[in-house]
Amino acid sequence: MKRLTATAARTSRAVFRFEPRDRVAAGNQLLLCGIVAVLFVGGMTAGTLARPGLFSLSALGVGVGGIAALAVPWTRLPAGWVAAVPILDVFAIAGMRLSDPPGGLGLLWAFPAMWLASLGRAGLIVSCTLIPGLYWVVLLMGPGPAFTPATLLLPLVIVAISAAGYGSARRFAAQRDLLDAQAARLAFARAAAVRQEQLVSEVLDTVDFGVVRLSVGGDIVYENDAVGRFSNAIPGLHAASVRTVLLAEDGRTPMDAFDHPLARVRRGETFEDVVVWSTDADGRRSALSFTARRLIDHRGADSGAVVVARDVTAEREALRARDDLVASVSHELRTPLTSVLGYLELALDEEGLSERARRYLDTALGSGERLLAIVADILSASRSSRNSVESTVSARETDVVEIVRASAVSLTPLAADRVIKLSVTGADRATAFADPGRLRQVVDNLLGNAIKFNRDGGSVHLDVDTDGHRTVITVTDTGIGIAEEDRERVFERFFRASDDVGGNGLGLAISHDIVTAHEGSLTVTSEPGVGSTFRVELPVHAPEEVTQ
Repeated sequence: MKRLTATAARTSRAVFRFEPRDRVAAGNQLLLCGIVAVLFVGGMTAGTLARPGLFSLSALGVGVGGIAALAVPWTRLPAGWVAAVPILDVFAIAGMRLSDPPGGLGLLWAFPAMWLASLGRAGLIVSCTLIPGLYWVVLLMGPGPAFTPATLLLPLVIVAISAAGYGSARRFAAQRDLLDAQAARLAFARAAAVRQEQLVSEVLDTVDFGVVRLSVGGDIVYENDAVGRFSNAIPGLHAASVRTVLLAEDGRTPMDAFDHPLARVRRGETFEDVVVWSTDADGRRSALSFTARRLIDHRGADSGAVVVARDVTAEREALRARDDLVASVSHELRTPLTSVLGYLELALDEEGLSERARRYLDTALGSGERLLAIVADILSASRSSRNSVESTVSARETDVVEIVRASAVSLTPLAADRVIKLSVTGADRATAFADPGRLRQVVDNLLGNAIKFNRDGGSVHLDVDTDGHRTVITVTDTGIGIAEEDRERVFERFFRASDDVGGNGLGLAISHDIVTAHEGSLTVTSEPGVGSTFRVELPVHAPEEVTQ
C-alpha cells in the first residue's frame, strides 16, 4: 500500500496539477453511483435480483464511496489516498456480481479499473491483479462451472482498459509537463520583454529629443517625455495641441499641415533632417528637425514607423548668425579690395615703371584678384536662398562644348606646371539651357579641383555628351580620391575632405547651388587612391518648353 501511495502520489501530481483532486474523484465516482442506482431501482422494481440483500449492501458500498468522494478534501490529503475509493468500488462490484451472476454486472469493473490505472504504475498493477483475482474468486463461489474459455474475456478486457487508461494518463501528464515548461518559458520571456521595455522607456525618457512610434495605420503607440515639449510644433499629435504657425526650412514660407513631417510619415514616406519652424502666440520661434524611418517585422512586412524630433533652434540661429557675419565682413572687404585692385591697375598703366616694380605690382594685383574671388565665394555661400543676387542665373541656350574647351585652355598652364595631361572628348556640339558665366564658374571649379587634388604626372579628362534632352559634363581625374564617409559632405559649405591641399571649402558647394538653380544635378563617384569623377547634368531646353 505504501508503494501504491508513493507511486500514485507522483503520478497524481502530474495528472491533477491544474484540476483539484476532489473534483476528479467526485466526477469519477458519481458516474458509477448513477449507474448503480439505476440498476438497483430497476432490479428491485422488476424483482429480478437473485440475492437482493447482498446487492443492496454492495450498492451501499458504492454509495459510501460517492459520499466520500464528495465530502473528503482529497486535495489536502496525500495523493495516494484517493485510491481507496476505486478499491472500495472493486469489492462492492464483486458483491453485486456475486448477488446476480447472470446479470453481467462485472462490466462495472471498467470504471475503477480506468481510475486506478490513471493513478500510475502501482494503480495499473492493482487493477490488473485485484479485479481479475476477485472475478475468479466470485466464479468459484458461484453455482455454475468455475472456469471456461469465456471466463478469460472479462479479465482480458479489464487489463486492456487498464493499460489504455495508464497510457492515456501518461500522455496527459507529459502534455501537462510540456505545457508547464512552455508556460514557464513564456512567462520568463514576457518578464524579460517587460523589463526590456521599461529599460528602453527609461532611456528614451532621459534624452532631449522626441521619439514617436507609429503603427501601420498611423496611430501613435508610444512617445517619450520629450515629445511633450514639442507637441505644439507637431499638428495632430495631441487633440489639445495649441495651434501654431508652421514655416518651412527657410523660416519664411508657410507650411500646410498636410506637408508636415508627421503627415508625410503617415502616408508612408521616409526622410532625414527635415526642418520645420513654428511660431507660438507670443511670437517665439523654434525649429525642429524630423527624421523618419519605416519599421520592418520578422516577416518583412511594414510594421509602422519611428519619428525622431530634435530641437535645432540654437543650431539654426547660430548658422544664421555666422552667415550674417560672413556676409557683412565680405561686403566690407569687397569695397576696399575693389579700390585697391583699381589703383594697382592704374599704377601698372603708368609709363616708366621698372621691370622690378612692374613685377611687384603684377604679383600684388594677382593676389588681390584671388582674394577678391575668395571674398565673392564666401559671400555667395553665406546666402541662405539661391534666389539672392549672387546666386541668380540668367539662363539661355549655351554651347557647353565651347565653355568646357575654354576652361581647359585657361587652366592648361596650371596643369602643365605639375605635368598633368588635360584632354577633352565628346560631342562636337552640345547645348544646355544655362547661364554661360555661371556654367563656366562650375567647370572652372571642377577642373581646378581635379588639377589641385591630382598627383604630379597624372591626367584629367573632360567629356561632354547629350541626348537632346539632357547634357552631361564629366570631369575625371587620377588624384587622391575621396573617402566614402566624406562623399556625402563634399557639397557642404566650408567642408574640406583633405587638409593637405589649400582651399576654403566653398567651390563645390557653390557649384552645387548653381547646378541646382539650373534644375540640374551634380554628383560624384570616387575611389581613394584612384581618382574621382564629377558629373554635371543640365537640361537642354527651358523647363516650360519641356512641359509643353
